[in-house]
Amino acid sequence: MGERKGVNKYYPPDFDPAKHGSINGYRKSHPLRERARKLSQGILIIRFEMPYNIWCDGCKNHIGMGVRYNAEKKKVGNYYTTPIYRFRMKCHLCDNHIEIQTDPASCDYVIVSGAQRKEERWDMKDNEQILTTEHDEKKKLETDAMYRLEHGSEDQQKLQRAIPTLANIQEAQSAWKDDFTLNSVLRRKFREEKKTLKDEEERDRALLRKASLSIPLVKECEEDRHLATLLKYRSLDSYEDKQKLKRSEISNRSWFLSTQTPATNSRVSEAIKKLDLGLKVTLKPSPSSGTDTAASHLGIVRRTLRAVAVPDSESGNEEVGGVSQTQSVDSGLQKDMMAEGLGGTRVPEPHAGSSAALVADYMDSSSDSETS
Repeated sequence: MGERKGVNKYYPPDFDPAKHGSINGYRKSHPLRERARKLSQGILIIRFEMPYNIWCDGCKNHIGMGVRYNAEKKKVGNYYTTPIYRFRMKCHLCDNHIEIQTDPASCDYVIVSGAQRKEERWDMKDNEQILTTEHDEKKKLETDAMYRLEHGSEDQQKLQRAIPTLANIQEAQSAWKDDFTLNSVLRRKFREEKKTLKDEEERDRALLRKASLSIPLVKECEEDRHLATLLKYRSLDSYEDKQKLKRSEISNRSWFLSTQTPATNSRVSEAIKKLDLGLKVTLKPSPSSGTDTAASHLGIVRRTLRAVAVPDSESGNEEVGGVSQTQSVDSGLQKDMMAEGLGGTRVPEPHAGSSAALVADYMDSSSDSETS
């Protein structure tokens, strides 16, 4: 800010360019102001930044790389034609002064006094950095032709080893070479996203006005859309879920017809035993027909019970030509009863899975025939 004070647009009435030359000459001040207070001694005050980590000799504290100081800059010599500058600064933690100067030969800074460098250096060759050519080697390259030839062959070998790495770097850089196209693609993407966000904001604003709400809305997701669809059609499961459930049931169903389970067989056996006991008591032989009629009655009922005791869903009955297997069994039962001389009895109507009603009707008809 100090430099701007001498370069303003105000010129006093007694300012004479021929006499004063400039506004700084009129004010008798240097353009650098306080920074040039030791300029007569060849010292310029600059802002110096610590090039590496050091330890202060005065307070033994650590001073990190990048800490800035107001340092006195002075030229102390030359390395060939390159000037060597020395920087003198005061430690911010004590009264010790630190002096550092440049080293053009090694492209580094050297501590002259007041501090010690924290050793964190590494070999540039091991770190695969570009090595600086030493003065002796440079002189030998200029004077010795054989050494220059050997050095050139070594450089060619290094180039061959570095070609794959250089090719990868060039390929990676080629993707960003056309910055105009990349910038156009990026700006187009931003415009599309901005338009999408604007449409969503207008839709949310319309929804809030319709519902008379003043609450912030979160971003819509796929789960919210699915739940809203289910509430709209008042269904717990969507069409896709129902289709998946139906497909899973079909895929898990057995390919073969299911047979009677042992539990069903045991129930049928118990029912036949009870029926045998009941028929032996109720079906008494008539004088005309004898024991053969009662035995035939018992056989017909047992056949009927075996055929229709198990429902169609468990026994795997199928319709053939519009007539179920149970109906065919009932028709066969009617033929057997007519062959046995029971034409006057009431034959039960065929009904799939109604074994209890069939037996009861047959028992009623048997008791009616006996009484008659």
